Amino acid sequence: MTHVENQSQEKRIPLAIHPGIGFGAKLTAKQLMVLAQHVAEDTEIELTTFQQLYIEVLESKVEQTKKELEAVGLDCYPVGLYVKSLRTCNFCQGAEEEGMPVAIELNRRMAGREVPFPLRPAYTGCPNACGEPLINDIGVLKRKEHYEVYIGGQARGEDATTGLLFRDQLTPEQLYQVVDQLINLYQQNGKKREKFSRFINRYGFEQLQQEVKIG
Repeated sequence: MTHVENQSQEKRIPLAIHPGIGFGAKLTAKQLMVLAQHVAEDTEIELTTFQQLYIEVLESKVEQTKKELEAVGLDCYPVGLYVKSLRTCNFCQGAEEEGMPVAIELNRRMAGREVPFPLRPAYTGCPNACGEPLINDIGVLKRKEHYEVYIGGQARGEDATTGLLFRDQLTPEQLYQVVDQLINLYQQNGKKREKFSRFINRYGFEQLQQEVKIG
């Protein structure tokens, strides 16, 4: 069997590529050039609503591909039943004022964690809510120097709804604690392929409020 035949039969693994948390969802020319080196000419690239690009690479080349993409500032995540990378606003009033460092750290803690059903988090740095935190599974809104967490929002479908305020007046460290515990509870108690909003309805919003502690 030839090398080409071997490659054609090798399993392809999907990867979610994200440009990282910054001023808008932007890619540099260098990032695009490196990305193109890892995509076959006949392969389509899917752009998702969560500012991710889906590509497929040969299983034997996954780690090398991730290494080269991360070297030019791209983040790589698994595709499937995982927490998506954090959808953000454009930080139009500035990185510090709108809490970009907090968004970066929040994404680092959340993205890629295995969950019963893909979980979509969103962040916005001011009450304009350009990151649409109220219509995603977990939404974070920065209000002056503190943070609010909303859960259970849905943008589509017959049960579309806005999220409910879960916690407010949080410091960055308290925000991390709340989100981490919410994901842990979902991982431990969610049923297979149970959406986060349905998990909240079944498990109980008030029950979640009781179990999530702030140190």
